[in-house]
Amino acid sequence: MSYTVSATDLGHLQFNELEAVNSVLQNIAVILSTPRGTVPQYRDFGLDMSFVDKPRPVAEVLMVAPVREAIQKWESRATVLNVYPRSDPSQPGKLIPTVEVEIHLE
Repeated sequence: MSYTVSATDLGHLQFNELEAVNSVLQNIAVILSTPRGTVPQYRDFGLDMSFVDKPRPVAEVLMVAPVREAIQKWESRATVLNVYPRSDPSQPGKLIPTVEVEIHLE
């Protein structure tokens, strides 16, 4: 079974999530919304945002590898099936990293 998660899915954030699938999905949303280098004492955590400020077609392509790498590194219970950018019509030009993942809890 696959799940879709984006950087905007933090509205349902719950600390100490007991449901394993929800915990993984929440962790992925945190990874996607955290720029690398912004967490004190944990500077390597998050997403490499080197695709920011590039033309949209270029940014969409450059975003795929950092998203896959960050999820692979920080949430090993998930396998990325697809990475695609979403956009919000109220914020033109803003890419929202979105992934389709499969979760492995065994």
